[in-house]
Amino acid sequence: MFELSQLRCFTTVAAELNFRRAAERLNMTQPPLSRQIQLLEHQLGVALFTRSTRSVTLTAAGRAFLVEAQSLLAHAEQAALTARRVARGEAGALTLGFVASAVYEFLPQVVADARTGLPGIDIALHEMNTFEQQEALRARRIDLGIVRAPMQHPGIGCECLLREPFVLALPRQHPLADQEDLGVEALHGQPFILYAHSAWQPFNELLTGLFRAHGIVPDVVQLLGSTLTILALVDAGMGLALVPHSASRIRFENLGFRPIELGAGIRSELYLIWREDNDNPALHALLDAIRQTAGALSA
Repeated sequence: MFELSQLRCFTTVAAELNFRRAAERLNMTQPPLSRQIQLLEHQLGVALFTRSTRSVTLTAAGRAFLVEAQSLLAHAEQAALTARRVARGEAGALTLGFVASAVYEFLPQVVADARTGLPGIDIALHEMNTFEQQEALRARRIDLGIVRAPMQHPGIGCECLLREPFVLALPRQHPLADQEDLGVEALHGQPFILYAHSAWQPFNELLTGLFRAHGIVPDVVQLLGSTLTILALVDAGMGLALVPHSASRIRFENLGFRPIELGAGIRSELYLIWREDNDNPALHALLDAIRQTAGALSA
């Protein structure tokens, strides 16, 4: 079977139709070039050139082979370029898991920044809760995840990406909607929609601990896991809720948001998790891009 070097010799001679000039372009002498062409013709079993003392022309077989040879060389160059880009982390494919609440602000910005800064990396998105992402990461079904709770496990990288305050979600006509300087005491006795308790959703434990510490007893009317569902019920007038600030981008007709002072340490957090033994070069490029996005949003 012929080699790429033979194809380069052939296409150069076909372009110059002169062995001396072709040899000069290839930085070689004429006899080795002639031998390469003869060997290629022997391997193909056809004559590619008609030679005379005055001219060199392509045969019909040579003209047909030239089209294919140029295509093969282009594909070979593209393959080499792709391999180098993958090795540098500039190209490749990754699977990113994320919790639903990350889509309100953070994830869309991550995807937009990655499309601009890492156009050669294909990112497949999978919505999962934190527990599902932890299991998927162990099984290598995802390359990295955006979760609500840190993952403490040997061989797993984990870092906090974002910390944001909670805001009070309430119906627009509620008396607290116009009150200045809201604090946690304003929630005492109020109908309240709370995040359900789960091992992978820390908000229930965080907020119930806050209430206990301040002696606040809201009237909990629903326990739910989805921020979107909670806000839909607030919009319907069923109660108040504390949600991450990024959720205030959600719009319902009767839904409003107010800042509220809850004290130090009461923050919503997003964590990034990944396998430290993942050898995909694109992973580290995307990790850096996600960190930059997080830094810009936190500034």
